[in-house]
Amino acid sequence: MRPLADPDTVRAALDDAARQRHDALTAEVAADPSRLGRTFPAAARQTGRGPLPGLDGVLLEDAVRVGLVRAAAQGLDADTLLAELRELYRYGDSDEKRAVLHALAGAPAELDGSDLLHDALRTNDTRLVAAAMGPHSDRLDDDAWRQGVLKCLFTGVPVAAVTGLATRADRELAEMVQRYRREREAAGRDVPPDVQVVLDACSASPRHSDRKGS
Repeated sequence: MRPLADPDTVRAALDDAARQRHDALTAEVAADPSRLGRTFPAAARQTGRGPLPGLDGVLLEDAVRVGLVRAAAQGLDADTLLAELRELYRYGDSDEKRAVLHALAGAPAELDGSDLLHDALRTNDTRLVAAAMGPHSDRLDDDAWRQGVLKCLFTGVPVAAVTGLATRADRELAEMVQRYRREREAAGRDVPPDVQVVLDACSASPRHSDRKGS
């Protein structure tokens, strides 16, 4: 489980008072991982919100919350940690759900969490869709991953957020995206530029010919 941002970068972005609160929350969770459920929702209020300087697209509140999960993970087995994350996701607001999805990035194999990705991809919340198609999307099977790429096109999430596009794109995804493009054109609607980005990735991918002739 890797940090969303270097811990020193996170601390440097905080003023003195917020830094003290951040350190106190981290120490609390490290000493007693069962406190994660209390500290996680309060983290943004205690430390701050907004873009993290120097890291494009990374939010301070996400980085702080991911740091708390990492601190708690040191004292929890994988099953217990995953149960905690599911609770945080289930009862959290959209910001908290997004942070849970980010926290799954780089998780060990036994910490699957793909059920949370599936749930996020059923929403139309672009922040959740983008987070679900990040690094942990390698846990999605090919069908679910392809549907996730289409969901990005449907909702306007930049496909730059999709992890593995260059390696997982294949002929079947290309056919799905081409159908989507034809439907948009037939309805007289604009075709998102990212449609061509995905098709180009499919053509260049070593998997593009995997299903040829099938």
